[in-house]
Amino acid sequence: MTSPASPSGTVFLVGAGPGDPDLLTLRAARLIMNAKLIVHDGLVDPAVLALARTGTRFVSVAKSRSRHTMPQDEINALLVSEALAGNDVVRLKGGDPFVFGRGGEEAEACRAAGVKVEVVPGISAALGAAAAAQIPLTHRDHSSIVSFVAGQCKGLAEQDWSGLAGKGRTLVIYMGVATSEAIAEKLIADGLAPDVPVAVVENATRSDMRVLRSPLAGLPELVSSERVRSPALIIIGAVAAEPEQELRRLALEVLQ
Repeated sequence: MTSPASPSGTVFLVGAGPGDPDLLTLRAARLIMNAKLIVHDGLVDPAVLALARTGTRFVSVAKSRSRHTMPQDEINALLVSEALAGNDVVRLKGGDPFVFGRGGEEAEACRAAGVKVEVVPGISAALGAAAAAQIPLTHRDHSSIVSFVAGQCKGLAEQDWSGLAGKGRTLVIYMGVATSEAIAEKLIADGLAPDVPVAVVENATRSDMRVLRSPLAGLPELVSSERVRSPALIIIGAVAAEPEQELRRLALEVLQ
C-alpha cells in the first residue's frame, strides 16, 4: 500500500518595499516573521531579513549587472522543488513583485508545476523613493502621466520611448545607473530638452539615502562624479526640480 503524497507547500511572492522595514505591509511582515524558508533578492534590506525568527533558512539569489548568483530558470526550479517537497516558501523581493521583479515569471513557473502561489504586493521602489524624497510623481501643475521603464535591458537603444517624458509627464527609470549616458543621449535625441530636471534617488527610505539633482544633459556626469550606486532610481520631469527652483517659478508667475 502506497503512502499518500505529502501536500505541496505554497510559494508566497512577497514585496519587501523599498528598504525601510516600517514600510512593509502587515501581511508581508507576518509572513517574514513566521517563515521557515526565505528566498530573497540582494536588494532586500538586512533590517527586513532581521525580522525573521531564529532558525529560518535563508537562500540568497542576489542579482547584479551581468552577474547572477542563480539564473532565473534555476530560481524558478528552486521555488517549485521546495514547494513540492512540502515547504512553504517566502520569496522576498525588493519593491513590488510585479514591478520589474520577475514575479510574473515565477508565478507562471509555479502554476505550471501545480504549485499554489500567492502574491503579496509591496510599496514599489518608485513610489517609496518619490515619497522619501518628497517628489510628487503627479502634480496638477506639472504632470498627469507617469511612466515606468527599465534602463538596463537588451535592445535599450532600439526601444521607443517617444512620448514618455516631456511637458505634463514624469518618467521613472529603474536600473538606469549603469546606462545613464545612453539614457540621456536617447531622450535628448528623441527631442527632450537638455535642461529638463532630473533627480536620482539612491538607497531610498534608508538611513544613507541621497537625492541628487541635475539637468538631463548632466545626468552621466552626476552619476559618475557622485559615484551613484544601485539601488537608485532616476526621476525625469518638472516634478524633479529643486524646491527652490519651483518657488522661483511661482514667484515669476505672480509677477507676470
